[in-house]
Amino acid sequence: MVLRLNIDCYGCFRKLRRTLLNMKEIETHLIEKQQCKVSVCGRLRPSDVAIKIRKKMNRRVEILEINEVEDEQTEQNQITGQ
Repeated sequence: MVLRLNIDCYGCFRKLRRTLLNMKEIETHLIEKQQCKVSVCGRLRPSDVAIKIRKKMNRRVEILEINEVEDEQTEQNQITGQ
């Protein structure tokens, strides 16, 4: 999932990073400070993550892109035809 969030200063960057690290459902994250984008991966509900970041940071959060990845087990079942 890709989010747009205004990251003005290093303090905002640290606060966002700390917020993302405390969310258990997020496995990996990437913060692009210059483009004001945040990419997160994991088993999560996009709206819940956006709301949590909005409450912690007190800034507007836009969901730009949501990519859903299927489980490996369901992928293998489709390949084998089960």
